[in-house]
Parts: sequence; C-alpha cells; structure tokens
Amino acid sequence: MTTQTPSPRVAIIGCGQIGRRRADSLPPGALAVACDINLGQAQRLAAGTPGCLATSSIETALAHPDVSVVIVATMNCGLAKISRQAAEAGKHVLVEKPGGVSVGEVEELGASAKRNNVAVRIGYNHRFHPACLKAVELFRNGDLGPIMFVRGRYGHGGRPGYEKEWRANPALSGGGELIDQGVHLIDLAGIFLGPFTKIDGHVTTSFWDMRVEDNAFLSLRNAQGATAWLHASCSEWKNMFSLEIYGRKAKLHWEGLGGSYGTERLTYYRMLPEMGPPETTIWEFPRGDNSWKLEMSEFFEDIRLKRNPVPGLDEARQALAVVEEIYRKTTP
Repeated sequence: MTTQTPSPRVAIIGCGQIGRRRADSLPPGALAVACDINLGQAQRLAAGTPGCLATSSIETALAHPDVSVVIVATMNCGLAKISRQAAEAGKHVLVEKPGGVSVGEVEELGASAKRNNVAVRIGYNHRFHPACLKAVELFRNGDLGPIMFVRGRYGHGGRPGYEKEWRANPALSGGGELIDQGVHLIDLAGIFLGPFTKIDGHVTTSFWDMRVEDNAFLSLRNAQGATAWLHASCSEWKNMFSLEIYGRKAKLHWEGLGGSYGTERLTYYRMLPEMGPPETTIWEFPRGDNSWKLEMSEFFEDIRLKRNPVPGLDEARQALAVVEEIYRKTTP
C-alpha cells in the first residue's frame, strides 16, 4: 500500500482577489495562515479553512511552525521585499508575476533564495492554461518547425475609477499596463523564442488620466532574429487575448482565456506541400480555469523533487529586463 505525501502547509500574504484564487487552488486543509494588512480581509479568507490563522503581521505568518510554503500576492511594490523575508525565514515562495518592480529586486530575491536553499516560482499562471500546454507540446514535438515570429495582443477596458486604483500609482505598481498584463505576453513569447537580445517599443497613455501607461507596443528579437510583436492595452473595450506562433511548418493561434475573454481555443494550421489552404485542427477548452491548481501542483513537485522552478527567477529577470528597457526608451 502506498502512502500519499501530505501537501505542504501554506501561508498566503495578500488576501485580495489573487490571494483568494490562490487559496482556491490549494488542497483541502493546506492553508495554515492568511495574512493581510487588512485583518478583516485575512479573516474572511481564513474562514474557509478550519484552524487557519488570520493575521495582519508578516512576521507572525512567517514564524508559523507548520508553514513551509509562502504565496505572496500583494501589490507589485511588496512582492520582492516580502518574498525575500520569506526566503530568509527558510520558506519556499510562489510570488505573483512580475516578481518585483525591477531586475535588481529579482536578483536580490535570487541571492536570498540561494543563500537559504529555497525554491522560488513566479506566478505566471497563463503557462498552465490548456491551450498553452497544448501549444508547447506541439512546439516541443517539432510540429511547427523553426519559429519565425510571434504576435500577441492582450487587453481589457478598465472600469470606472480604474485611474484611482493601485495599478495607476507608479509607487505601488512600478508601471502601468506593460508591467501588469504585458509581462504575460513577454513571458509567453519567451517560451517559443527564448531570451530577447534586441528590445524596441514604447508606451503611451492614450485614454486613462493616470501617471502610468495604458498601452504598450513592443518589437522584440532573439539572437537568431526571430521577432515577437506584442501589444498590451487597458483601453481595449472588449476584453481580448490572442497569441499567434508562426513556424516554418505551421501556425498556432491561441485565443480567449475563458470568461469575459471568450472561450479558450487553440487552432493549428499545418502548411501543406502545395501551399494553399492549410490543414486545420481546432481544440476548444470551455471548462473553468484550472491553471491556478496546475501551477500550484507543479510547485509542490518542484519542492519535492528539489528542482528549479520554471518559470522562476531567470524568467522573471528576462521579462523585467524588457520592461525596464522599454520604460527607459520612453522616458523623456
């Protein structure tokens, strides 16, 4: 008879919308501590798990003897700092994207993780959407051939008062739409193209009256010259997601993320020897979003197997290097 290894006990720091999603992704009973500067918010999250401690103290959360994993789901300005505290306390960390607001912050987190022999995973849950998993499978099987370019668009339309939220405050967010949704596009394009060695583009504030950008336009190239052409927007009046991967043998088109972004779908267009209309295969994924649970399960396996998480600190550093360069090019 085999004995199932119990799930690690977890503390969530930051109990807002993303913290709640992370809690829902955990196995029953795994949540040991819910922590938020708003104690009421922590108490509401803790109420779903018998015996879960609610606290507004990060130190109390990190000192809990049962906790071996910490999920950091705060505003961007707190991600790296709190993750470093968790690493210094000897805890493994899943920190929400982008992992920090600068390359320097991520490098400091990496030094803490190495010093304390803990794993750090960056919460790029889009990698665990079924369309992405299928796309990566086809790519790794060689069904696309060498990749020529990637085209991605990701956007939403904001909401009344969006310009007053924390994402519109550069001291809290580190930037606007580029560091918010844009990093997802950068991370996904990097799966197929690897690191980017030439970074061009700009950001604009076209609609929202705020001190950060509401649109980002990027043209990125890898060492072989393959291009990622990406646009992230919070003036996209109909929520949308689209990622097209063009290989020499075939094209993939991932569109939709479920919910207001539309049914998630992956279309495979295989080029025929005689050219003309391609052979087309479509996969649709109408069920709910399971990416958060898959990502958490993967992190538990990282810890059990003592392997380096992907996406981890290297991927976070690469995405933020692009963000920093675009901001540098755009700053007067």
